Parts: sequence; C-alpha cells; structure tokens
Amino acid sequence: MSTFPITKRGSEKLKEELQRLKTVDRPWVINAIAEARAQGDLSENAEYDAAKDRQGFIEGRIAEIESKLSTAQIIDPATVDAGGRVVFGATVDLEDVSNGAALTYQIVGEDEADLKLGLVNIGSPIARAMIGKEEGDTAEVQTPGGTRRFEIVAVRYA
Repeated sequence: MSTFPITKRGSEKLKEELQRLKTVDRPWVINAIAEARAQGDLSENAEYDAAKDRQGFIEGRIAEIESKLSTAQIIDPATVDAGGRVVFGATVDLEDVSNGAALTYQIVGEDEADLKLGLVNIGSPIARAMIGKEEGDTAEVQTPGGTRRFEIVAVRYA
C-alpha cells in the first residue's frame, strides 16, 4: 500500500469531513430510512430509495476517507527545508512569460486542490513542471493551447 502526500491543513479538513459524516449525516440518513419504512410499501417508496442511495454514498465516502487517512503522509509546509526548491507544500509565485501575469500556487494533494484558491494538485501539469525548480528557473507547461512558460519568482514554505 503506497502513501500519498497531504498537507496538515488537508488532513484536518478530511478529519472534519469524516467527523461530520459519522455524527451528522449518518444518523440523519438512518432516521430518514426509518421514516420511509414507516410509510409502508417499500417497493414504490421514492423516499426510501433516495435515503438508501444517500446511505450508500455516505458509507462509501467514510470508507474512502478512512483509507486515505490511514495511508496519508502528512506534510507541514512550514517545517519543509528544501533550500529554495519547489517541493510538495511549497507556495510558488510565478510570472507568465508571454503576458507578464503574476500567479501564486501552492502544491497540495489531490483532495485539497482548488484552483480558485490557488491550490494545485501535485499531479497536475503545472505542479509537475515546477517540482525541483528554484527561483529564477523557467517551468514549461504543456496545455491544450500549446506550451506556456512561467518564471519562478519566489518559493515559500508556509
């Protein structure tokens, strides 16, 4: 079983979701199933079917999160000392070479990625292009619109 990287913040988010699923969502769906059963005939009971589907989703998500947390390698970016190199957890300030646009991304695990917040998955093309580079280096990223070049302006571990 291989491990996967996740930031401390991402791990806490998963733990919070797991707690909510177990203490709020699971009891709610169990109650919904009981209420639907009380209505009688289950063969044509849409509420029962919907509640059972929701229960399946909740139980599947609980199992998925528990599995991820058991194999997670939790990395606190504040404790990383990569000597100025871009590594998992690093926050990177970039400049698009073609138009001078400034961008900032933090490299995170797949469950944490949110491009609107500047959080990119370590498996994404932009993150793969930046890994191992230093300030002043250029990262080339293959996109559907062609190759884009970004200069790495700054690397922070926070």
